[in-house]
Amino acid sequence: MSMNWFDRVSEELQDHLESICDQYGEVGQMTIVRAAKHPRIEFFLETDEDLREYFFTVHYDPHNEEFYISTVDFDYDQLSKVILPDIEDIIEEVHEHFHSFLEDNEDWELDMEDEDLEEIEVEWKTGEVVAYTNEDDVEVLYQFGLIEETGDGILRRVNRFETTDLDLLEDESYFIFSKEEAVTIISLIASNMDSLKKFDL
Repeated sequence: MSMNWFDRVSEELQDHLESICDQYGEVGQMTIVRAAKHPRIEFFLETDEDLREYFFTVHYDPHNEEFYISTVDFDYDQLSKVILPDIEDIIEEVHEHFHSFLEDNEDWELDMEDEDLEEIEVEWKTGEVVAYTNEDDVEVLYQFGLIEETGDGILRRVNRFETTDLDLLEDESYFIFSKEEAVTIISLIASNMDSLKKFDL
């Protein structure tokens, strides 16, 4: 049995993941459990309460010197193994599960982005642009900026509305994207504009 391959991958994995995904680089963490019969690398995010949210685990079989993940075959009600032959395969799986976790936990993602934004230098390229207004009691605005460190784009969405007590409330959210993503987003929206319905409150 050999742990050489496990140790080499463990040493390089975090740096590789941080370099391919800015979002993972900001919040993704990993821990190594070497003493188990089948050592493993666990990937997680930390909440504000210092609790860990695990989203992916890679196991290592020291006898066969291979990394694998366990999956459930619901048709046969049994566990199966998927072999990950190289570090690139591991990185791809971690990256995919990381974003799947964020998609399934949108509230957590928004809280994370709002908190991290305080530490991000943003150059706002526009003022607040009104996208929708409804008889002066509801207003939706957008603002576009650039993150100075990465050159990524950022959209700030502001939703302002009056309560029945005439109090003015404001809700903010943010969306960060790369230049490559922007091209895809614009194309997707443009090709589906006719399917959208007007905002009617």
